[in-house]
Amino acid sequence: MTSETDDTELMLRYQSGEAGAFEALYGRYKGSLYRYLLRQCRNAETAADLFQEVWSRVIKARAGYRPTARFNTYLFRIAHNCYVDHYRREQHRPIGTVDVDSIDFAGDPAVGPEARAQDLQRAGRLLAALDKLPAEQREAFLLREEAGLSLEEIGEATGVGRETAKSRLRYAVQRLRKTLAEI
Repeated sequence: MTSETDDTELMLRYQSGEAGAFEALYGRYKGSLYRYLLRQCRNAETAADLFQEVWSRVIKARAGYRPTARFNTYLFRIAHNCYVDHYRREQHRPIGTVDVDSIDFAGDPAVGPEARAQDLQRAGRLLAALDKLPAEQREAFLLREEAGLSLEEIGEATGVGRETAKSRLRYAVQRLRKTLAEI
């Protein structure tokens, strides 16, 4: 996606008051951050609210930002905390459905409707399989796939050790393979 130095430099420039640096970071991470939140809470309205909350926290915390981790680890740690806070406020796991048509499939616009329909079917199966994962496994998988975080960064973002993150990711992949084979 981007290099650590670029993101860190952008955040430090934003910290110094350069609004364009924030716009660049926002542009780089808006898609993966929103997809992560949407797939975590499975409700578009809640995901949009959490998305705004994450960026608000980045804005509020800019003066105290210290580049102790990669920016995407920092960002997705904030997202994780926002999701956990929301979950605690609600006292239950929000249940909803993801509108497959709302997912942005990056690809060749010349692809025909048959291929698009197959993509939508595959996406629907994947979302259904993700929905069956325990929350910790789903989060580890999404942080790896959506944010591109390493095992260490997944652990850091979720507050667990590297080996726990590795186990969660391994079990998530195993369960997804099994579930997708059954569907």
